[in-house]
Amino acid sequence: MTVPKTPDATHEVPRVFGPEYRTASLGIILVVTLIAFEGMSVGTVMPAVSKDLDALDLYGMSFSAFLIAGLLANVVAGLWSDRRGHAWPFLLGVGLFTAGMAMAGAAVSKELFIVARAVQGLGGGAVIVAIYVMIARVYVPATRPRIFAALSAAWVLPALVGPGLSGLIAGTAGWRWVFYGIVPLVVPALVMLLPALRGGQDPDDAAAPVPAGPRSRPLAMTLAATATAVGAGVLLYGADRLHQTPLPGAAAVVLGVVLLGAGLPRLLPPGALRFGRGLPTTLMMRGVLASAFFGVNAFIPLVLTEVRGFSVGQAGIALTIGALGWTSGSYLQSRRSYDRPLLVRIGAAAITTGILLTLLTLVPGVTGWITVPAWVIAGFGMGIGTTSVNITAMRQSPDAEQGANSAALQVVDTLGSALTIGFGGVIVNLIGHDDIGTGYATLTVLMASIGLLGVVVAGRMRDIS
Repeated sequence: MTVPKTPDATHEVPRVFGPEYRTASLGIILVVTLIAFEGMSVGTVMPAVSKDLDALDLYGMSFSAFLIAGLLANVVAGLWSDRRGHAWPFLLGVGLFTAGMAMAGAAVSKELFIVARAVQGLGGGAVIVAIYVMIARVYVPATRPRIFAALSAAWVLPALVGPGLSGLIAGTAGWRWVFYGIVPLVVPALVMLLPALRGGQDPDDAAAPVPAGPRSRPLAMTLAATATAVGAGVLLYGADRLHQTPLPGAAAVVLGVVLLGAGLPRLLPPGALRFGRGLPTTLMMRGVLASAFFGVNAFIPLVLTEVRGFSVGQAGIALTIGALGWTSGSYLQSRRSYDRPLLVRIGAAAITTGILLTLLTLVPGVTGWITVPAWVIAGFGMGIGTTSVNITAMRQSPDAEQGANSAALQVVDTLGSALTIGFGGVIVNLIGHDDIGTGYATLTVLMASIGLLGVVVAGRMRDIS
């Protein structure tokens, strides 16, 4: 082992950037920052990519490819981490992510670019799950709230400078260098993480038996992950086309729901979809929070630009400051020991409040800048809520199931936010085609309902006594 498993004799909580964890923390944060920068930048350069590769339909397909591949990688990497440790899933994930970035920069056709995005998704999905398992096995429990706060902070710089910097690079050196530029930055992150990768798991832990059951069978889990990923993609595809070709779109939606119904329950612990007490509800709360927050987050720029006449840059300020609220919430939850289910309930309430406050944007005489404090409140709720979910899930997970449960957290997060964004687009297109304000109001009421669900069920995160 390269780090202590227990606090020292004085019971002082080890510092995230203290001698025990400094290189591991810096390496993890750098990797997450690179993934975040890619995520914040790709939307900015997509117009240039689409024009250069003559692909107006590149937008949806490129994001869907990343999503579907990431869902599959979440599960496979989690299963691999449980059976063989987190080192190889992490290294392979970083390698795939880096290769995908290089492939995207070199793509000469839309097909190759979409393949590159899928490779990036495989790598990014594997890396995030491996990092969660690494945190569970390298950091002592008292330090985990602080490393998760640092991970939240790792998204702030990309949120602040990513879109502007990537636009500058695309306008000068070309969009390809937005992807190429990230590749060499991977090397120092790997160098810093090598000690944690070698020592993050005791030999006895690595040899621990894997529990029997559907979530420990590689073939069954892989098939379930494939069904879930493909189902999500088909469902989003069908929902996006309901207003253009209703019958084929509806058929795709039904097929997607069937595939999700066949695969998703096998990726989650028993009782998760009915919010069973303890770990099942803990995992589901990650999806509840993400669904409500991102289901509105994606449409705030639309309503500000189309209804209130904001520029794209002005509309982005609300989302940027919301990211600062997220980081502040994550930081505050790390300062002391809290009742985690209570923090999640407060987080869900803050998200719901922030969502409802954005409705004031539609009220004549109320400034559109009301979205700034509204989204600070919602971001604060995400900061204290999602971090508390992660910490609770680690505490409730046996060592041999940390990978599977880390994967489940990512699956419900990604799936929940993707589906609410997708169906949010359908609502805006159908209800708000001629009146975006009406469509947005309908969307926010639905997402606030999801937030209220989180307030009601958060207490079920507590284990059965």
